[in-house]
Amino acid sequence: MSAVDVDLDITGMTCASCANRIERKLNKLPGVEATVNFATEKARVRSDDVLVSDLIAAVEAAGYGASVPAPVSAESLDQVAPEDVELASLRQRLLVSAVLATPVAVLSMIPALQFTNWQWLALTLAAPVAVWGAWPFHTAAAINARHGSATMDTLISVGVLAAFGWSLYALFFGGAGMPGMRMSVSLLGAPASSGHEIYLEVASLVTVFILTGRYLEVRAKRRSGEALRALLELGAKDAMVLRGAHEQRVPVGQLIPGDTVVVRPGEKIPADGVIVEGVSAVDESMLTGESIPVEVGPGSRAVGATVNTGGRLLIEVTRVGADTELARVARLVEEAQTGKAQVQRLADRVSAVFVPTVIGLAVVAFAAWSLFGAGAELAFTAAVTTLIIACPCALGLATPTALLVGTGRGAQLGILIRGPQVLEQTRRIDTVVLDKTGTVTAGIMTVTAVHTAAGTERDALLRIAAAIEHGSEHPIGRAIAAAAAVEPEPAENFAAEPGQGVRGIVDGRMVVAGRSSWVTGSWALPIPEDLAMRVAADEAAGSTVTVVAWDGTVRGAISVADTIKPTSHEAVVRLRNLGLTPILLTGDNPGAARAIAEQAGIEDVRAGVTPQGKLEVVRQLQASGKVVAMVGDGVNDAAALAAADLGIAMGTGTDAAITASDLTIVSGDLLVVPDAIRLARRTLGTIKGNMFWAFAYNIAALPVAMLALLNPVLAGAAMAFSSVFVVTNSLRLRRFQTLPGLAREDIPAPHTAAVIAS
Repeated sequence: MSAVDVDLDITGMTCASCANRIERKLNKLPGVEATVNFATEKARVRSDDVLVSDLIAAVEAAGYGASVPAPVSAESLDQVAPEDVELASLRQRLLVSAVLATPVAVLSMIPALQFTNWQWLALTLAAPVAVWGAWPFHTAAAINARHGSATMDTLISVGVLAAFGWSLYALFFGGAGMPGMRMSVSLLGAPASSGHEIYLEVASLVTVFILTGRYLEVRAKRRSGEALRALLELGAKDAMVLRGAHEQRVPVGQLIPGDTVVVRPGEKIPADGVIVEGVSAVDESMLTGESIPVEVGPGSRAVGATVNTGGRLLIEVTRVGADTELARVARLVEEAQTGKAQVQRLADRVSAVFVPTVIGLAVVAFAAWSLFGAGAELAFTAAVTTLIIACPCALGLATPTALLVGTGRGAQLGILIRGPQVLEQTRRIDTVVLDKTGTVTAGIMTVTAVHTAAGTERDALLRIAAAIEHGSEHPIGRAIAAAAAVEPEPAENFAAEPGQGVRGIVDGRMVVAGRSSWVTGSWALPIPEDLAMRVAADEAAGSTVTVVAWDGTVRGAISVADTIKPTSHEAVVRLRNLGLTPILLTGDNPGAARAIAEQAGIEDVRAGVTPQGKLEVVRQLQASGKVVAMVGDGVNDAAALAAADLGIAMGTGTDAAITASDLTIVSGDLLVVPDAIRLARRTLGTIKGNMFWAFAYNIAALPVAMLALLNPVLAGAAMAFSSVFVVTNSLRLRRFQTLPGLAREDIPAPHTAAVIAS
């Protein structure tokens, strides 16, 4: 029996270690290969004969939930999706906890506000925060404990429960519940006074800070599913079906193979099929990324969601729904996101060592005090206060503050960072894959060379060519018309030969302009030898050449191509300076790709690559040990962007590419990409520094806690000082500056521009 792939939606994961745990559990089943992605909360399972119910049971046995995802269709996009339940629940917990925790913190830290029996009001407000607000951390810690592991959730749960539990003991069984109780103002407490100390503000503030970070993380993570929606929205919503001699408009979901659809100029092709009548040019940039439309006629393949730019077409539908090329690209993106490796959160990696160490120190403190003959209460005080001081409030601020400041600064510079998981990737990438059209190049056809035959003036050739192309809707014709110095008068008796060229009368002269083969074949007009050599050279370099003739003689040729952006060469230099190896990846022909690569300073070129091929290139690089960043802007780049370790989309590109990426460059200028990587690395460095100090201040107080000399004021002071430091350190990111760009006159002109004057 052949292996089949099964996708599962996973619930209950709180960190990357949860994903690893589920993955190990599934892979223990015979004949199963599974990958679990924490960011997308999906599992992809390849199995021979294992039932889906067995897979779900294995996930549930690990302490998590699993279900088969509901099919996504174009029709479902018209329905208003309900708000994400987890995100809404997390926001509610955060808001309620923040409202309740604020007065607890104020009362506990400002002795002047501590009225008679204030501690009981603080308990009333803090209890829901420590129990209900922190419930996600408690449940995650319990799951981790079942599997013998520790994460940040374990650290938070242990700290919150220790602080809250000890406060309950002090209030009900110690002296903290007496009327007139005040928080001590001395830095150190006395062992005998341990029953008079409460830590309700510790339990409350830790919960609020960590909930803030978790909410920001989940909100960013939820955007991973938007790429699929953006892709499905590219398709046509309805189609004009030919029923006998009549045309009938129906929803695209009602099409079946064998239907004949009518597609007029400017309309999207509703489904995959074969053209049975008509000739036209079809914009297939969705698939190829290339800006030149493809000439089609009877027998040509038609792909759904591509745009008919020329004449009327009759298309016989061959594939609909999930079988179409658009649906296949959508699956590629979804599979790439599911298979994308997610690094474990830095806080979880630290907590895996820190939590067992702190618990061990608490046990040592309890045992030492017991051995020295102290009472059980004093020994327990030393153990509990060790756990309390080990729970740093600043840990909850370390990531969100740096992320908020870093992303805010990025937004000012036109750099959009999706979430904290993105930052972990930027420090490791060593290879950057660049899409050509729209990324390295402008993505717009431009006249790059004007070649004249003997006796013909350059301005006259351009003026007449622009006049004859004025009526053309083809991108090449528009580029030639735009190159004229003045607005030309439209040609008379204009006619277009799809895929070949145009003809008409300009200034009383019969003018033809089009492919060299059309001019020499259909019109029997020879091209001068020197001009033919230039035409061949330009075509070999990837340009599209239009030969222009009038009065029965070939007068010249105009080359049109997608030109490199002025800043792309400098951007490649800066990427190399960051230690990255650039690779040019394109669906265009090898000649055009090599020409652009030479101008940009890129040695490794992969041309003629399909969307599936781009995804495979990225995966091959990753399999060889490379950590890959992908920069693109089109639908054909979406799967590769999702699969890359770091996906960077141009904001001038498609929604599908943007939603599949991790970083977005709003301006579409490749020169901003190195700055985006620098900013992301700087932000990650700030987060690491924040986390170091978040732990350092509390670790320094551990000996005091083990000696049972910890006072709430000391705990509060350490907490406040570390929090202030973390915020201040994060604010330094506001001073991040981009590298100065080249002045316009210093930017080297594209090589092809040099031949325009020829």
